[in-house]
Amino acid sequence: MNQRERMLQGLPYKAWLDGLAQERTSCKEKIYEFNMLHPKERDKIPELLKKILGKTGDNVWIEAPFHCDYGWNIEVGENFFANYGLTILDVGKVTIGENAQIAPNVSIYTAGHPIHPDSRNSGYEYGIPITIGDNVWIGGNSVILPGVHIGNNVVIGSGSVVTKDIPDNMIAAGNPCRVIREITEKDRKYYYKDREFDVDDY
Repeated sequence: MNQRERMLQGLPYKAWLDGLAQERTSCKEKIYEFNMLHPKERDKIPELLKKILGKTGDNVWIEAPFHCDYGWNIEVGENFFANYGLTILDVGKVTIGENAQIAPNVSIYTAGHPIHPDSRNSGYEYGIPITIGDNVWIGGNSVILPGVHIGNNVVIGSGSVVTKDIPDNMIAAGNPCRVIREITEKDRKYYYKDREFDVDDY
């Protein structure tokens, strides 16, 4: 088993061997083109993203700057939107469902290193997949750590560090991120805290 295969199976691997460094360089070239796109050429964003990411829906949008390791190890569903400063370390598979909304400066880290200094200094690292469901909103400056599963219809509050799974239909926030409460039908009429919609087409 080579180092790329080990990486994809969540085993300890060395990131500079078996062509992995070259794959990251290839991704960086695509990312550079994306991040340096002139504002008058914003219509090219979906096309460039589809060349970077492994799988997308028809409607995909990320505001530059965006950074990732490989790109092909990221799958996003229909109506994917991420604001400025998204970073995804896609050593492990990252799967995000439909209608995702990601606020600025969110970081999704599948990559990790051993705790013990001797083990860490050996150069071995690992990647554990992250899965994010449908209709998820992740608040700004949040961090999603390796192995986390975020369910459908979840809201993650700004500044959260998500270390454990979050069930469907929950609002969760904090460091470490914890469930605050369930999202219910009563929430439908509010657009912000206790402010009710003054329109009827939502």
